[in-house]
Amino acid sequence: MIAEELAEWGTGHVEVPAAVRVAALRHLLDGVGTALGGLRASPTTGEPGGPSSIPAVVVARGLGGPPEATIIGSRGRVGAPAAALANGTLVHALDFDDTHAGGLVHATAVVLPAAFAVGEQVGAPGRAVLEAAVVGYETVCRVAAAASHGFHARGLHATMVAGVFSSAIVASRLLGLDAARTTDALGIAGSQAGGLLAFLHSGASTKQLHPGFAAHAGILAARLAAAGAGGPANVLDGPHGVYDALASGAVDLASITAELGTRWETTRIGIKPYPACQLSHAAIDAVRDAVRRGGVRSGDVAAIDVDVHPDSVPTVCDTRRDLARPVSPYAAKFSLPWSIAAAVVDGDLTTATYEPDSLARPEVERVARLVRWHLAPTGGPAADAPGTARITLVDGSAVPGSVPRSAGGPDNPLTDEQLVAKFHGNAGGDTTDVVDLLSRLDELDTIEPLMAALAAAGTGRDRP
Repeated sequence: MIAEELAEWGTGHVEVPAAVRVAALRHLLDGVGTALGGLRASPTTGEPGGPSSIPAVVVARGLGGPPEATIIGSRGRVGAPAAALANGTLVHALDFDDTHAGGLVHATAVVLPAAFAVGEQVGAPGRAVLEAAVVGYETVCRVAAAASHGFHARGLHATMVAGVFSSAIVASRLLGLDAARTTDALGIAGSQAGGLLAFLHSGASTKQLHPGFAAHAGILAARLAAAGAGGPANVLDGPHGVYDALASGAVDLASITAELGTRWETTRIGIKPYPACQLSHAAIDAVRDAVRRGGVRSGDVAAIDVDVHPDSVPTVCDTRRDLARPVSPYAAKFSLPWSIAAAVVDGDLTTATYEPDSLARPEVERVARLVRWHLAPTGGPAADAPGTARITLVDGSAVPGSVPRSAGGPDNPLTDEQLVAKFHGNAGGDTTDVVDLLSRLDELDTIEPLMAALAAAGTGRDRP
């Protein structure tokens, strides 16, 4: 059974190569930055300890529990499941966190919350937390990529579907469960897989909650298994497993455990340069290439034509909603025409682009209504597709633009300098101590100094 193989590998000795270690540390830094950015984008309630008005943080603090783990940006501890609920939501709050193209999952948003919460709970050394995170990265990416776009095709968010398994195996490893109990944890976690894409048609914030749900569910699954609850070992390969119930299309079950420990999906996760849906990035980069080539200004544009992978269209080009006048920041992030238009008008896409008061700009709406998309199958995953664009100007001339793939992916990565700049842009203030602590995570006796620095970064008080 696949769950048994995953559990056997995930609870045993895992030799993490240097390149994988570096990749995991980069993603954890990026995730911490997006979490702090999510906090900065939300006003605080003014209560002691700097809690955010983000509902998941408010609820996590209300749930309380034994003082096991820290909510990023808050002083004081809550139960580990509650902390993971809040931190998963924070990492994904801006939709600026990383993406694995093959599985189309936000990997760090489900791995970091479980690794940090349970790692803090048990007083694990940083090296153990990092190794658990790598096990989590491999799990979430492989489980999702086995049915590439298969969960999305059924109207489900792959990050939450696959994320419950990665959070469960991370928690199990840090809690010291054996392979049999970890198999139970994976089986239990599968009954909590879900995450509806219904948010695409409304102003709802459920997508932001999905990683928090997954991390919370995974920790609970591990605790239930430790307490003696049983889970189906056939949760992945069926019958009536997660793919039978929740995926559409072809499923490559063998790929989940193939070359575990020698082929590393952790190094294949991309880091976003834009706080918008990854499926739009190649087209945005191609349009920006055309703008640079032709010195195009928004007033010059008569039409914009872009090629789009067929798997991207239901998510970012769904005409059942007004793509040129999105109803919420999240709707804007999932509108290819609006994001392209904003990039043309503003010259870039930043977190400020998607602020509520930015959405109704007439010039962005005008350009968005000039965007046309054309299906362009490439044979590979949509999130790693090439980008091609053509901007027709009011004088009748046309300017082409193209990129072999969007920026930030494993074959076109952000430099370390760009990553750190993104982190500081999201985190704000003086957070160099966070960068330093994360860079040597596997040297720390515990992660308490890191969590204390993250608490101080969010509260804005004197650093400890």
